[in-house]
Amino acid sequence: MTLLHWTLPLPAGYRRDDVIAFHGRDTQAVAEQVTPTGLRKGILLAGVPVVLDVAFTDDAAICQADIDGNDDGFAGLQTPLHGALLNILGLRIDPQPFALLAAGDPLLAPLIRVNPGLRIVQSASPFEALTWAIIGQQINLSFAISLRRTFIVQAGRQHGSGLWCYPEARDVARLSVEELTSRKFSRAKAETVLRLARLVDEGALSLELPPSGDVAAISQALLAVKGIGPWTVNYALLRGYGYADCSLHGDVAIRAALQKLLGEEVKPDMARTEQWLRQYAPHRTMAAAHLWASLHAPEKNNSQAGE
Repeated sequence: MTLLHWTLPLPAGYRRDDVIAFHGRDTQAVAEQVTPTGLRKGILLAGVPVVLDVAFTDDAAICQADIDGNDDGFAGLQTPLHGALLNILGLRIDPQPFALLAAGDPLLAPLIRVNPGLRIVQSASPFEALTWAIIGQQINLSFAISLRRTFIVQAGRQHGSGLWCYPEARDVARLSVEELTSRKFSRAKAETVLRLARLVDEGALSLELPPSGDVAAISQALLAVKGIGPWTVNYALLRGYGYADCSLHGDVAIRAALQKLLGEEVKPDMARTEQWLRQYAPHRTMAAAHLWASLHAPEKNNSQAGE
């Protein structure tokens, strides 16, 4: 086993409990384990099982990557592992620019005061974010988490420590529709997940952002995949890439939160929600985060599993 170490400084007011709660949603702890002061998450990186181990102090995250194997070449994984750590610790999007933008907003400023420093915690990779979005769409959160657990055990691999690692595209591509539907996946979900995995595995679809960071090309490429629509793409941009300007107007929970915020009797439709969110560009991701948070203190089921 190879060990790599990092210490990541944490910003003032960092909400470690939010991060721990996000990664602790699966109480069976198949691929993520949490404690009151840390977390462990299993991922596959270039086919290699890795466990990311994070211990929080008051102002830093002490991070370790436990990599199966003893190859000195694993040092080359430092950059992608560092990126995965930034994702799972919610350090991609700085919440302050949005807080400044909305400081005088009569509707959102009170939400920010209730949840100062709120952050978007991401999946470790875009592929994980995309598959989670497909798995979780249009079902309640508890069922989505159960399907995700099944998916990890079917397609992922175990680290030497016993923790399961979330699969990569090549691992998912070898599955059949029947293997997924036999484990409570709808046929449509199974087909979309496998279609995505095979396109990525064959090199027909790249999930790498261009150096410019422009998301337009990857958004269009994803929308061209049968079964992937605008909501899935925006959710993947948010959870997979840490894109700061996602418009989640298609999310049922966002529309419910806006209805509550506006004090109206009926949820606004997608067109009106999109128009309303536009005023917070280029920080619509954080607007969505605060709208989600406004719906509940404890986590609730969500018809899009978006939270």
